[in-house]
Amino acid sequence: MKGYFFAPVILVCLLPCVPPAAGQTKKVVPARKTVRSRPKPPLPVDPTEGDNVDGDDLTIRRAAVAALGGMNGSVVVVDPSDGRILTIVNQKLALKSGFIPCSTIKLVTSLAALSDHVVERESPVRISRYLSLDMDTAIAHSNNDYFGVLGQRLGFDRVLYYAKMLGLGERAGLDIPGEEPGSVPDGPPKAGGMVLQTAYGEGFLVTPLELAALLSAIANGGTLYYLQYPRGGTDGTGFTPQVKRPLELAPNGISDIRVGMRGAVDYGTGKAANDPLEPILGKTGTCTDFRVSSHMGWFGSFNEVSAHQLVVVVMLMGTHTVNGGVAASVAGAIYRNLSEQRYFAADTHPSMPQIITTRPSGDR
Repeated sequence: MKGYFFAPVILVCLLPCVPPAAGQTKKVVPARKTVRSRPKPPLPVDPTEGDNVDGDDLTIRRAAVAALGGMNGSVVVVDPSDGRILTIVNQKLALKSGFIPCSTIKLVTSLAALSDHVVERESPVRISRYLSLDMDTAIAHSNNDYFGVLGQRLGFDRVLYYAKMLGLGERAGLDIPGEEPGSVPDGPPKAGGMVLQTAYGEGFLVTPLELAALLSAIANGGTLYYLQYPRGGTDGTGFTPQVKRPLELAPNGISDIRVGMRGAVDYGTGKAANDPLEPILGKTGTCTDFRVSSHMGWFGSFNEVSAHQLVVVVMLMGTHTVNGGVAASVAGAIYRNLSEQRYFAADTHPSMPQIITTRPSGDR
């Protein structure tokens, strides 16, 4: 047929082309599916192992132990009116030399920016071409870009000044055996600069006790107490509150950041801590601490009640399932447990003894 060309057809057999024997049918082997193994959940631990509970408020401790369960983490509960530690779950972890604070550092950034007048609480800060945020929204949703802008406006020296004022880099406790201080950076990170430092806490190492002392100062209106862990009873006998220093901040600095902290629990990153009966204010933190090869989940918080106000700090370590929201859920379970027991219903605190404001001899 003129005008047509027939090319030979070549069949290629990728498997050995051996015809089946007579009377047999060819067996078809289905393709093997690739099964991706799911990451195994971390094995449960006993976070109470080795703890000394002499002097703890056992009602609070039971609630904290139940909420933490088998997670690898620590819970610190403090009375912000006097600095008394009411319980520490996983004391070995809480007293170590510190971990990256993740987004809880944004509390320091906020107070520094308000006190140095680089921003006002309601002033919009442009973080992109089409988006501006005020401080309330930025704290509630833990917006990294917002706090990166504040860090660039402040500069390293001013951030460090306020971080030290708020107790970072020094022991939070008074004569607590085994307590190690956290540390502060000597400069901004080489990669990421002030953005990483003031949004993620890069360069800082913070202990749960340091964060609890900082949250106590925010809760009580600006007094940084030495945290004390008295042993041998919870009736207040032999316990005298001692002030480390009053905070020199903008007059409305603390009240300004409290609005965003309330928003974090009501509708933001810490909403897992929400208790419809007790107002709670808090700040989450989520990141990776590469020094210890662990994901971190932080939640620092306090409640707004007429009696038995508490600061609750939760720090978790583990796999990618650990984050600030999970830490907030632990704190929320503690508050709700105590609320159901009517722990906050009546003020049964002993009368507060005289406060000593001088630094005791021998404290380092």
